[in-house]
Amino acid sequence: MDKFHIRGGRPLYGRVSVSGAKNAALPCMAAALLTAETVTLHNVPYVRDCMTLRRLLEDLGATVLTPELRTHKISAAHVEVLEAPYELVKTMRASVLVLGPLVARFGRARVSLPGGCAIGTRPIDLHLEGLKKLGADVSLEAGYVVARAPQSGRLRGAEIEFSKVTVTGTENLMMAATLAHGRTVLRNAAREPEVVDLAELLNRMGARVRGAGTDTIEIEGVESLTGAEHTIIPDRIETGTFLIAAAITRGELEVKNCRPEHLAAVIDKLRAVGVEVEEINQSTLCVSGKDRAFVARDVVTEPYPCFPTDMQAQYMALMTQAEGTARITETIFENRFMHAAEMMRMGAQIEIEGHTAIVHGPTPLMGAHVQASDLRASASLVLAGLAAEGETLIDRVYHIDRGYEKIEDKLRAVGAAIERIR
Repeated sequence: MDKFHIRGGRPLYGRVSVSGAKNAALPCMAAALLTAETVTLHNVPYVRDCMTLRRLLEDLGATVLTPELRTHKISAAHVEVLEAPYELVKTMRASVLVLGPLVARFGRARVSLPGGCAIGTRPIDLHLEGLKKLGADVSLEAGYVVARAPQSGRLRGAEIEFSKVTVTGTENLMMAATLAHGRTVLRNAAREPEVVDLAELLNRMGARVRGAGTDTIEIEGVESLTGAEHTIIPDRIETGTFLIAAAITRGELEVKNCRPEHLAAVIDKLRAVGVEVEEINQSTLCVSGKDRAFVARDVVTEPYPCFPTDMQAQYMALMTQAEGTARITETIFENRFMHAAEMMRMGAQIEIEGHTAIVHGPTPLMGAHVQASDLRASASLVLAGLAAEGETLIDRVYHIDRGYEKIEDKLRAVGAAIERIR
């Protein structure tokens, strides 16, 4: 099992490029199941989750060609298997994104229930309720969701209001509705940039999707979809992670190939803390923590466009170096403070009260042997290790490989003393 070895205390300087967004690439890859024609995706990040979904698509019978490292040409012309097995779904919950496309195009699907995960249960009830409203017959059989379209073979449009915001639920039902008969309206829909990116691909494929990026999305169903070519948006969470990496190490980075407008809430919070963030152009940010005094600021995680839950752990690492007390309240996932205990092993002063972490700073961090519990926790421990005095060893970095493309290479290129131990 791979580990990261970090020698901390080195400011980061230079340029770093952001990869494609894993959370945008996954639904776009699943959307290729909606057509027999080829869907070409550019800027697909080379991360474990995308490799897992590629394997699932191939197991279903799709062909995935990579003429270039970050380009996927996906053909679902000869899909024969309509099942996503537990062995794959348990390693990546986003595998459930194939459910909507399979039912919409082929009339049936059998997808394993994801089960629990380190940061919470994340049930798919809202996906299933939405499919039922679209006319599907949905049942649970031996740990699998079995969904079948009506006897007509085609889903039918419906009005669906989510009881709470769900990103994958919005994406799954948006894909399913593209081939449904009639009009579908999704209310209280997720507004994330990744949802907008998926809608842009679907429209390029001939779908009629309006309102993506707002809380109401309208989909007018069509008979069939075609192939298309699409470039995945940059990863806003990777962008935010590098912004904090520059700040926490008291360095200065130019972060390229990003979309600053997708990270407005994080940038505003960092500026309030005292981090210098300058927008150079539409795809480049310059961030500096050099000679800056950081002041603790509270944060509450909420759905987009507010502060994202996927930046909470990284922000906690920064708050260990800020003057004062910061209250970090997590409203999305119930178990997302497991990294706090590992940071405390490094000298952080953190108290957990229910859904709130109280961080007292600044405290000097000392290198230690720590263990990652999930994807973003991994990133937060890397940040803490970069800021700490001495050597940090991080176990279970396979978590970080799920969503960050060769992060150790990118950090080493801007001055970090980090290496992977295999």
